Amino acid sequence: MSQFQTPEPTPAARRAAIEHVIAPRVADLGGVMVRRALPAQQVQMIGPFIFFDEFGPAEFLLGEGLDISPHPHIGLTTVTYLFDGEIAHRDSLGSDQVIRPGELNLMHSGRGIVHSERTPQAARTGRPKLYGVQTWMAHPRALEDAEPSFVHHGAQDLPTIEDAGKQVKLIMGSMYGATAAARTPTQTIYADAILKAGASLPFDADVEERGFYVATGEVEADGARFGAGRLIVLRPGEAVAIRALADSRLILLGGEPMDGPRFIWWNFVSSRKETMIAAAHEWEAGRMPSVPGDDENFVLLR
Repeated sequence: MSQFQTPEPTPAARRAAIEHVIAPRVADLGGVMVRRALPAQQVQMIGPFIFFDEFGPAEFLLGEGLDISPHPHIGLTTVTYLFDGEIAHRDSLGSDQVIRPGELNLMHSGRGIVHSERTPQAARTGRPKLYGVQTWMAHPRALEDAEPSFVHHGAQDLPTIEDAGKQVKLIMGSMYGATAAARTPTQTIYADAILKAGASLPFDADVEERGFYVATGEVEADGARFGAGRLIVLRPGEAVAIRALADSRLILLGGEPMDGPRFIWWNFVSSRKETMIAAAHEWEAGRMPSVPGDDENFVLLR
């Protein structure tokens, strides 16, 4: 029996399953086009996810690549997942890890961490490509001041569920009868879904807050069509089936509601404004830790 069970039909009088449709803001970051869908005017978070960036696809010139110099974070977890290319992550804990497609980097900033993200030198001998998504997950209040940490998960930690016309790689959480290895402080789901044209993917209401982002292709859900570059926020309690009108790639995300709203300033997320102000002063004063092997340049406070 398929693990992808189509949601049961619901009465015609039910509420619409779609709550918001978000068009991301677009910016150029060092030659890479970035589409930021969260936070948005309509909604700040989906579960713990407070930032959602799709970057690329990009192809660099020979010898060039992504170069994001050391910069700080507090109160969040960066979640990095690639469709194409590779990124060398370094941080103030001494972590030095290259991430490739189908793998996962989780950097828990807690009270404070500094990191850089660059195209590895070995990849610059050709014309390196880059395409993927990075999200930020807000920390629960009880963990905002926790010690920072970094965890890398290889492809073997991200189970793949397949059926006719669809393939889902589970990045975090439990869906479709599988559970990913990554541990999160709150109930969270996060998955990469590839659908062939005509395939239908059920998205049940297992967590209160859910959404899906159309990275490529075009899909239909709840009687509406959505092309690439749209984040669809679903109404709590409403299951939905997503049908691919063309070969498509989606990111599914969600979780239990965060324990209150968050303030966002630059690379800082916190339930307390004073915590962000203190972190900014620490960074400007040069009192935050450096990144071993990558400490010649850094990003200025904005």
